[in-house]
Amino acid sequence: MKVNTQSVNFTADSKLIDFIQKRMDKLDLFYDKIIQSDVYLKVENTSDKENKIFEVKVSVPGDSFVVKKQCKSFEEGADAAIASLGRQIKKRKEKLRSHS
Repeated sequence: MKVNTQSVNFTADSKLIDFIQKRMDKLDLFYDKIIQSDVYLKVENTSDKENKIFEVKVSVPGDSFVVKKQCKSFEEGADAAIASLGRQIKKRKEKLRSHS
């Protein structure tokens, strides 16, 4: 799956990009009709430790899912957001299956 990763106001290192790509590839196990996915990495300027925002938008035929997580690290945010996406995609797949 092609993952478009955009980091806002900073440069993401290749390890982080690879980590996100590997996690996103796991979504293909749930649903093989994913058209594209966009990942946005943002850092909030606050004194709060949980200032990393991981936002992901996944497009599937006829729908799209958006999940936004705010955590201490982008890896933690990626895991949480992708787990949430996995659940949403499974639900959608079950709905489609029950209608056909």
